[in-house]
Amino acid sequence: MSKDAIQEYIIAIRMRYINATKKRKKTILDEFCATTKLSRKHAIRLLSGSLRPNWKPKGPEPKYTREMVVHLVKLWEVMRYMCSRRMKAALPLWLNYYNAEGFNEETKRLLTEISASSIDRLLKPYRAIRMKGLTSTKPGAFIKSQIPIELIDAKIRRPGFVEADTVAHCGNTLEGEFTNSLTITDLFSGWTENRAIWTKRSELVIDKLKEIRAALPFNLRGFSCDNGSEFINHDLVKYLKEHRDGRVHFTRRRPYKKNDAAHVEQKNDATVRRLFGYFRVDDPELVNLMNDIYKNYWNPLINYFCPVMKLKRKIRIGGKLRKFYDNPSTPCDRLINSGCLTDMQKQRLITTRDGLDPIKLKEGLDKKLQIYFKKVLDRSKQRVARGDANDAA
Repeated sequence: MSKDAIQEYIIAIRMRYINATKKRKKTILDEFCATTKLSRKHAIRLLSGSLRPNWKPKGPEPKYTREMVVHLVKLWEVMRYMCSRRMKAALPLWLNYYNAEGFNEETKRLLTEISASSIDRLLKPYRAIRMKGLTSTKPGAFIKSQIPIELIDAKIRRPGFVEADTVAHCGNTLEGEFTNSLTITDLFSGWTENRAIWTKRSELVIDKLKEIRAALPFNLRGFSCDNGSEFINHDLVKYLKEHRDGRVHFTRRRPYKKNDAAHVEQKNDATVRRLFGYFRVDDPELVNLMNDIYKNYWNPLINYFCPVMKLKRKIRIGGKLRKFYDNPSTPCDRLINSGCLTDMQKQRLITTRDGLDPIKLKEGLDKKLQIYFKKVLDRSKQRVARGDANDAA
């Protein structure tokens, strides 16, 4: 019988025991001792009220209260479900803007001092499993000879070398036309930009690439992609080789080797799938809304306030591969500390960051996402009503 159950049992029969006759008390005691397995003398003290149960779990008192865990979970949700190490590094940035009911200086101190392992332990019940999607990449069968296969990850010592990929918002079928997201991530800093495009026509990809290039806080020096036809085409080769801002080193990854583009593949999940999910988006009017979310809310949030970790080295110990990462840091801080930006570029980053509030960005993001998902679900219901096979995932 559990301790809580014994306590409830005592409360239920105490007054009946106190008011009973001597003979009746013996009967109650016999029943109580047989049920709880407690000694008779101890049971008499408990039922008479002269001794109150004071069971405490073994070990020290818990350091983190339920109230603190509530705020930790709220911050984890606001931070879009960061891993514990990144969250530990991000908390000092976010706590300056966090102001929820019941949040006080003691809770703030505990959150500032909490370790990554404690974050993992406290958030374990709240973790969720996420689903996977389809791929819409088609290999470009021409012009490949002009674009060398090259793995340059280990050589990167400065910002400006990016990986690119597209994510299909196709639901559970690749038939018909639908929206795609273009993802660009910098190998040195982790700086990531996303843009939504209607289909993957090369001219649309180039237009969004131009827009992203103008928004990057550094000069574009290298461009790496997979072998999809949206990238492997004459128009993109010409643009990267002849742009007025300077020639860009254009490379491609090995076919069917997703790990060659591990950086941008990870960002596809972290910055696209976790934001918009796996629903089918076949309404071109939603492209502008998605780009508004990307440019004005999501990309500033992840680039200025969400730390990232970089793999330093890997060691094989027997049959296991152990990975070592550097200390988490935001893409903005990595760029500022890189020593590769001009004073004007640094000041622009600092000024932009100081003018942003991550809590307000998250609140605005949630409002926009509510509008987005309502339209997506309404569209899905219309397809189901028509009996269309292209319904949402």
